[in-house]
Amino acid sequence: MAPDTQTTKRTMIRVTVEGSTVEVEPGATPWDVLQRDEVKKDPDDVVGVMVNNKIADLRKPLQADCRLRFFTLRSRDGLMVYQRSLTYLLVMAVREVYPDLQVYVNHTLGDGLFCELRAPRMGHGGAVPIAQRDLDKVEAAMRRLVEADLPFERTRVTLDEARAIFEANGQQDKVALLKYRENAQISMYRCGEQMNHFCGYLLPRTGLLHLFELRRCEPGFLLRYPRHTDPTELRPFVWYPKLFNVYREFEAWGKILNLETVADLNAVIESNGISEFIKVAEALHEKRLGAIADQITAARDRVRIVLVSGPSSSGKTTFSKRLGVHLRVNGLRPVIISLDDFFVDRERTPRDEAGEYDFEAFETIDVALFASTVRKLMMGEAVPMPTFDFKSGTSRRSEALTLAPDQVLIVEGIHGLNPRLLPTIPEGMKFRVFVSALTQLNIDYHNRIASSDTRMVRRMVRDSQYRGYSAEETINRWPSVRRGEGKNIFPHQEEADAIFNSALTYELGVLRQLAVPTLEEITSDVVPHAEARRLLYLLSHFKEIPIDEVPRHSILREFIGGSSFSY
Repeated sequence: MAPDTQTTKRTMIRVTVEGSTVEVEPGATPWDVLQRDEVKKDPDDVVGVMVNNKIADLRKPLQADCRLRFFTLRSRDGLMVYQRSLTYLLVMAVREVYPDLQVYVNHTLGDGLFCELRAPRMGHGGAVPIAQRDLDKVEAAMRRLVEADLPFERTRVTLDEARAIFEANGQQDKVALLKYRENAQISMYRCGEQMNHFCGYLLPRTGLLHLFELRRCEPGFLLRYPRHTDPTELRPFVWYPKLFNVYREFEAWGKILNLETVADLNAVIESNGISEFIKVAEALHEKRLGAIADQITAARDRVRIVLVSGPSSSGKTTFSKRLGVHLRVNGLRPVIISLDDFFVDRERTPRDEAGEYDFEAFETIDVALFASTVRKLMMGEAVPMPTFDFKSGTSRRSEALTLAPDQVLIVEGIHGLNPRLLPTIPEGMKFRVFVSALTQLNIDYHNRIASSDTRMVRRMVRDSQYRGYSAEETINRWPSVRRGEGKNIFPHQEEADAIFNSALTYELGVLRQLAVPTLEEITSDVVPHAEARRLLYLLSHFKEIPIDEVPRHSILREFIGGSSFSY
């Protein structure tokens, strides 16, 4: 009897890939689909896949009709996959060369991850000094693993099985975190004889990890990687001494607070110690603010303008207001204005490559009007100040402002450090401050929390509560924001006279309860679903902290509301 062709067709899976549709048998994997001629993608370029807007394993069998979107290293998702895989490679190499040492991934710095080696089993929790010959041994071991082209194989294990693996590896940081896991299972990756957990997917195999460099950076080293904008080469090394010193300062604060990982924070919450912890964290902010105010006051004979810059959702506005309080304590009389009020009208706003308004571009500022206003204020003139209406996209004149000879002008805005902003004002009259939320708290020793994630969650909460934007809209806008920051803000951060780290170690425990509901509204039929799932997974590690615990003057109040400052 001839086969029922209609029944046969119905058993096939229809897979849509960027407009093309192919039919495969149930159990075929995205990797199998990638080999089809109809899919015009080079398999050697692909590092990951989204199945119905959810990042998935390239080797996971497909069982129903779906949409696939393959991505390469030229995407942010691809770079994150590469970073995680490279970190796994580093952990494997260190375990081979120095089996009693643990890798601690501390933070990013330029195009790299600043890492330390620690010896917890030897009773030494701090960084172990590493000589160049040590680093050479580790890098050689990493190169051997690349040449071996070993597969990264993803699997699921129970929490008890994971605990046994972590304890055998001496990974007490991961053991501690299992206590707060909401799911009964956890994903693990096997590579060779080793197993480890990473918060996200890895590359298919080690042979794809050709581009990296280990560079000494006391007291640790940098694991350098390519940028997603050009994944074919490592960019020339650039050193950021001021930024690095701020990270080291924050690490010292972590030691004061006895806090490095999310499990440490959760333990504080469980022990009912969060109120005292928050007081100390906020006091550390206050201390740094006072130090910056003292720097400005010491130069009061020449400094007339304080320029406060930083990326989106870094807390520039609240920082400026709190700095003003400290300056008043020191006997100065600050006047605060915002660069946002000098925006050009909406029809003059530049657009990005996609044709969308580019609100991060330097050209969004009416530089001529701003420079003229500042010069007149410096000369003691009364100047009508602009006020920008973001809803209508237009500017209007408000009451006049006068700057007395003994007053200092604080200017807050993302382009505050750009040298094109006030080229005719002598440099000695300016004091530049860079503000950013440089997250130091890690999920565990190998899984860091990106500073950009903290800022995006801040912005998402504020957008949802006070600006009428959904989490989906915030996520859609975020790549453009990040491109603008990379072009217009971060290149000038080392020119700052002072850097203020606005991150608060406890903040994601507060933001979680406000961010989760709006993230859960993002459905699987839209592209931001994958990013929403990633952020939900990040936030799931944190125990909630009551909003009432946050002081009214805290920078965090700029995003969650209830601040003692007016905006």
